[in-house]
Amino acid sequence: MKTLLACLLICFTAPGLAAKTHVQIAEENVKNVVAVNVAKNDGTTFTGTGFVVHPDGLIATSRHVADNALYMNVTFNTGAVSGEAKLVAQATDVDLALLKIQAANLPTAVIGNSDTVLPGQIITVIGNPRRLQNTVSSGLISQVRQKANGVLWHQISAPISPSSSGSPVFNENGEVISVAFGSYKGEGNQNLNFAVPSNYLIQLMQSIGYTPTYTPLPSAQPEGNAFVRHIQKSWQILKRLLKIA
Repeated sequence: MKTLLACLLICFTAPGLAAKTHVQIAEENVKNVVAVNVAKNDGTTFTGTGFVVHPDGLIATSRHVADNALYMNVTFNTGAVSGEAKLVAQATDVDLALLKIQAANLPTAVIGNSDTVLPGQIITVIGNPRRLQNTVSSGLISQVRQKANGVLWHQISAPISPSSSGSPVFNENGEVISVAFGSYKGEGNQNLNFAVPSNYLIQLMQSIGYTPTYTPLPSAQPEGNAFVRHIQKSWQILKRLLKIA
């Protein structure tokens, strides 16, 4: 009986998140994905993608989307257009930037821990390819690449077209694990697309004083012991309930 109760306690309290479908991820996140509209200094216009990372109007996108911008604003999936979007932070080693609009209580993406990403993971991408807003694509993490300078990229198989730069890449739990920024173009290149891991985004937000809604980064204690610690804690609780030594 004691063994059975212990097994039940472990099974029903063990940590973990159920995988979501592409439909569920899209329904939960289309409200926080935006089109970034840019008027350049040379008179040309450009459209990219971004997503809300803080309810007071902080938006993540690719750094090159905001390059040489004279004026920027964003369009939400409802068709609502913001006031001016200001560039408030940009990374130096990866293609990431943060914009700020005047807003409050915006729906916000949950940012995941990109250190846990593995090749073969299923992903969902929401973007604005060719200005077709809120286009949902699926694919895989093809590989985690490390550049010569130590910077990590996610190679992804989900298609990335012009205006998709800045699109959030979601894992099966609906967390943003990277930000799409570009592709290898040319004849013979198929689905060679790349994204910036989300931990760089967390660091960029924290550098300007923002705490994102995110899955915590690994602690100093080895993550592989988390389940063991959970079992030990559950057993201690069960022993107290059963009053056994």
